[in-house]
Amino acid sequence: MSETEPKIKDVALKEELSKRYLSYAMSTIVSRSLPDVRDGLKPVHRRLLFAMRQLHLDPKTGYKKCARVVGDVIGKYHPHGDVGVYGAMVRLAQDFSVRYPLVDGQGNFGNIDGDGAAAMRYTEARLTDFAMALMEGLSDDAVDFVDTYDGEEQEPAVMPAAVPNLLCNGSSGIAVGMATNIPTHNLSEVCDALLYLVDNKEATDEALVQRLKGPDFPTGGVIVDSFESIVNTYKQGKGSFRIRAKWEKEDLGHGLYQIVVTEIPYGVIKSKLIERIAELLNEKKLPLLADIRDESAQDIRIVLEPKTRTVDANMLMELLFKETELESKFNMNMNVLDSDCVPRVMSIGEVLREYLNHRLQVLKRRTNHRLSKILARLEILSGYLTAYLNLDEIICIIREEDDAKAVMIKKFKLSDNQAEAILNMKLKSLRKLEESEIRAEFDALTDEKKGLEDILSNEEKQWAKVAEEIKATKERFGKKTALGRRRTEFASAPTDIEITIDALVEKEPITVILSQKGWIRAMKGYVNLSDEFKFKEDDGLLKAIHAQTTDKIVLLDTSGKFFTIQASDIPSGRGFGQPLRLMVDLSNNDNISEMFVFEPSASYVLASNTGHGFVVDENHIIAQTRTGRKIMNLADGEKSVLCKKITGDMVAIVGENRKLLIFKVEEIPSMARGRGVTLQKYKDGQMSDMQIFDSNVGFSYNRSGGVTVEKELMTWLGHRAQSGKLVPFGFPKTNKFYKE
Repeated sequence: MSETEPKIKDVALKEELSKRYLSYAMSTIVSRSLPDVRDGLKPVHRRLLFAMRQLHLDPKTGYKKCARVVGDVIGKYHPHGDVGVYGAMVRLAQDFSVRYPLVDGQGNFGNIDGDGAAAMRYTEARLTDFAMALMEGLSDDAVDFVDTYDGEEQEPAVMPAAVPNLLCNGSSGIAVGMATNIPTHNLSEVCDALLYLVDNKEATDEALVQRLKGPDFPTGGVIVDSFESIVNTYKQGKGSFRIRAKWEKEDLGHGLYQIVVTEIPYGVIKSKLIERIAELLNEKKLPLLADIRDESAQDIRIVLEPKTRTVDANMLMELLFKETELESKFNMNMNVLDSDCVPRVMSIGEVLREYLNHRLQVLKRRTNHRLSKILARLEILSGYLTAYLNLDEIICIIREEDDAKAVMIKKFKLSDNQAEAILNMKLKSLRKLEESEIRAEFDALTDEKKGLEDILSNEEKQWAKVAEEIKATKERFGKKTALGRRRTEFASAPTDIEITIDALVEKEPITVILSQKGWIRAMKGYVNLSDEFKFKEDDGLLKAIHAQTTDKIVLLDTSGKFFTIQASDIPSGRGFGQPLRLMVDLSNNDNISEMFVFEPSASYVLASNTGHGFVVDENHIIAQTRTGRKIMNLADGEKSVLCKKITGDMVAIVGENRKLLIFKVEEIPSMARGRGVTLQKYKDGQMSDMQIFDSNVGFSYNRSGGVTVEKELMTWLGHRAQSGKLVPFGFPKTNKFYKE
């Protein structure tokens, strides 16, 4: 820029911000957050491994302080903070974070409870065999090297990756406007998918998933997704996996048991999981669980004690899976940098193909590199053989000529390298034995050269070689090894299990007794309902029913409200029980008119004292709160008095005027709420009783101390809203079908 030109230029702020933000975003995406599809590494991980290789920290040597490694990384390759670099290094050493650790750590590298690693000055590290395989071929020109940030050294642009690290160890990261989250997989299964793809270039994603199976997390667990769901996730490169803790039931004898959790979902911090369960337990949100203990040592062992021995273990675990991180979701997003460093979401087939293409390029480059080394060596060996054939003459030239090199080149048609090599030969190399060894080496290298040239000229042989390398990798790190065995299991997708009161309470027969003054109690066992029960002075029996402790008891009051209470909550003993108003919000002006045991799939005829009513099903009579559920709308002075379960096709209604009407139940409409329709018409008086029966059986009533069944219905048969005819001779004077 000349002195006359202005040094400050006017630019549009919006345009300049767009350019700079785009540069920042691309830098974050390419240089920090997204892994390369070929080696599965981000730049910081790649630089870490390369720096450790340069320090000769291979598995056979001793450890070096992590501070030394981090210092080399940030000083030579990665100009960022030491905290981030050390954090990345720690994660590569944690066997609960990565499936195949790349760093062999010595010292405190954190644990699954969420405790952090010790400071880098206290810990030591070296590379693992898996990491060495990832870098295998760096010295053979397998990949391109680029200048470091200061231009003083060089670093690999990508690793040769003899192991499919992206899928085996997964990756996660957040960039600008995009993110990645890739689960870990089993190397042996990834190799199976790769080998299938080598033989079947047009293989479908579904065929590949059949061999890949699904994620294999370091912490184990159980994947409970269907195969179709897993295939769809891999096809799209996005989706989720449901992971559940692995558990078993331990028998303690005498009918007692406990549940032991041995594996937890990937990414869940054990201490926080236990803390969360304990918190829910204190808040009484886990009614099936009595206690939780952490008995973990090297292996995970979380002990869960059920509330009672009758609690179903599967139901308890379903409740915990629903309420806690014993079940979690891994949201997969296979967003990676392709071979052209372009970020995009890939399907499983695309990821595997990119890796195979990378391995093919590595094979070609290593083959060419080896071929060039062989050609250079063959050139030297050819010169040596020329020297042996003309040994005396060459010695003479060396002794007598001033420029022996030029003379030899001219006389024997040698190259400059050959002449230089001959001049540098030691006298002891002139033995006959040495000549035979050179000839043997020459022949061996010539054969190898032909083989390499054959590979480079034949794509089929190239793919065969790639397959051979994949098989060797599978053998080295496969399921036969302790590291390679599959840890995460698969199970069928669970069905939703409803947590019922049956799981909380031991099922026992009881007799529920409700007094006229509104006192309720339960007696153990089925007591004869005709027995004389004891009540307080000026009180008597209103209703008594047989039930189970696991039942729901439904009550109808005179205002048209239904209430629901658990039979197990009803007080039992020799006393008079407790006021019902302590269990439900019953108005002072209302009383209970009906009480019965809730039955699923049942329907009822609800009726008022004025003869109005309708059919209501069980879904509408259950109240979720103690305030009840209003179902019947009533006029002034009207009360809801009857609620009869529909057990037949006919209904018989009798009024205080001793008129009896029988008609079909189907004439009564079904409603969720309302006043209903007229069931029986009265000039004076009100409804007294109602009975639902089967027309083939007939209706029944008390007569002279016994029960009479009336099968001839024609006298009283009619339609809804009629008045009816006088009751049969001998019908109870109470105008009730049965004595109460």
